[in-house]
Amino acid sequence: MSNMPACPECASVYTYDDSLQFVCPECGHEWSKEAADSVEDDAVVTDAHGTPLADGDAVTVIKDLKVKGSSSVVKVGTKVKNIRLVEGDHDIDCKIDGIGPMKLKSEFVKKA
Repeated sequence: MSNMPACPECASVYTYDDSLQFVCPECGHEWSKEAADSVEDDAVVTDAHGTPLADGDAVTVIKDLKVKGSSSVVKVGTKVKNIRLVEGDHDIDCKIDGIGPMKLKSEFVKKA
């Protein structure tokens, strides 16, 4: 399995090449190779100032963020190391000291 894109429907990594398209064996979704190329080109995650982010970057929170389901707050200036970019509304997956694993929106961080 070399460089097969994850399924855009269910995020399965078991996709396979079927000549002109990719197929997901788990959910049955099929998509063209051209669509996969355009999705990869458009998938640039930027911080609040427009700086591109990458996996492993360190970011700083620029706004107090309430933690859903808890009375905790992530304060302005909190530095988050070793982020991981994911798809979805909350496009940063990280671990914050004292709080634990969370997902953040890139619009509330700046690259450190």
